[in-house]
Amino acid sequence: MRTKLHSALFTSCLLVVIMLPPKSIFAADSLVAAAEAALNKAVSFFHKQIAVEGGYVYLVSADLKFREGEGVADSKTVWVQPPGTPAVGMALLQAYQRTRLPALLEAAKDAGNCLIRGQLHSGGWQAHIDFGDELRPKLAYRIDGKPKKKARNLSTFDDDKTQSAIRFLASLDKELGFRDDRIHEATLFAIDSIIQNQFPNGGWGQVYDKLTDLEKFPIKQASYPQTWLREYPGGDYWFYYTINDNNITRNIETLLLVCEIYGDDRYRASALKAADFFLLAQMPEPQPAWAQQYNFEMHPVWARKFEPPAVSGGESQQVINVLMDVYVESGDRKYLEPIPRALDYLEKSQLPNGRMARFYELKTNRPLYFTRDYQLTYSSDDMPTHYGFITDSNVPKLRRDYEKLQQLSASQLQSRRQDSRQAKSTGSPSDAEVQQIITRLDSRGAWVEAGKLRYHKGQNDVKQIITSETFIHNISILSRFLSSKK
Repeated sequence: MRTKLHSALFTSCLLVVIMLPPKSIFAADSLVAAAEAALNKAVSFFHKQIAVEGGYVYLVSADLKFREGEGVADSKTVWVQPPGTPAVGMALLQAYQRTRLPALLEAAKDAGNCLIRGQLHSGGWQAHIDFGDELRPKLAYRIDGKPKKKARNLSTFDDDKTQSAIRFLASLDKELGFRDDRIHEATLFAIDSIIQNQFPNGGWGQVYDKLTDLEKFPIKQASYPQTWLREYPGGDYWFYYTINDNNITRNIETLLLVCEIYGDDRYRASALKAADFFLLAQMPEPQPAWAQQYNFEMHPVWARKFEPPAVSGGESQQVINVLMDVYVESGDRKYLEPIPRALDYLEKSQLPNGRMARFYELKTNRPLYFTRDYQLTYSSDDMPTHYGFITDSNVPKLRRDYEKLQQLSASQLQSRRQDSRQAKSTGSPSDAEVQQIITRLDSRGAWVEAGKLRYHKGQNDVKQIITSETFIHNISILSRFLSSKK
């Protein structure tokens, strides 16, 4: 049954069709008109009411009083870590590319300029950007000129912070025809900072400032330490080579994308050098897989107090996936060579329920866990709930993918490479899905949902929130729907 709104939209669209030439006949569909109106309204609200200096956080309360990223955010703070500013910016940009609605590009450009104002002298980004007078001087933002002596200048790869910013800015730079000098310069500076802070063996730490004294970092194959501490020692582990949280994987993905955008072979060379690090980081028998992090002697090492030196059932599966992707990109079979013995090891290491432990003790291969008070143990009976100490096993699929891949001919591999560089279509959303999204939009242009604040203590009365994840999801659906109708 049509609502009064639908009837009115249908009538107005029908009048437009009568007056316009046939090429605009798609506007006769009331759902198309409603979807475009909803998209514009939602973007206007998010851009003008949710954004701070063009940037975004994870969620705000429905009344707009409280803001959170991965922590409390005040009215002068935005978040970089996805689903913060780069993720929203990319969603806006992609929606613009599908629809060519000007408001989307303007919002995307503002997100890009926000990131420029949050770029550090070291080239990358921290988890958030501060615009308030009290906090901003504590970080070494490039745009603010010479920083104070103790201003923080550590860029971070952790959780896709710097990488997501670069991918969005590079994509925006391309869409703008490389004519926006500020965006172009900041993006190239950021990419160069990744390359300049890549260790000689191809790896990266979680954070970087300015890498010097390269002779201090010899290129070595991973090996077992003679002994390792059973209690958390603390220390600045974030400078060590880090596979955890897809840090190096995201760097490879980012470098290959910007190579395609800018045509600079240095970026591709850096990505392949990072894949070479994975070859060096594979542990010898009896555990030919990968750890989460390594010290400069290439021994597995402690990171956080719940991340011991160990072989990882989670990160090892991620590395296998990346090596297969790099093989498709490069055609070099050396990236396939480590995979069979890693798969054999992972198959043997599966838990009785078919899943994988996140950590396996060095050499003995016994699964390692932690108690809720962070004591290392072999028992999974009293684990903290904030971290995945047991993870899914994708080993059967990985083996199938590997076997198919290593049988491809040169021409088939070339075809796969071309396919991997093309934007993957996710199909056209259904009318029902689009209608539901339109119906859920409130009078302001907000998608409000049930939820609560995580970090604002004493605000348990907040029951409704507005999230960046939902905004990203919904504008993607609306823009794909509009694109399919055109």
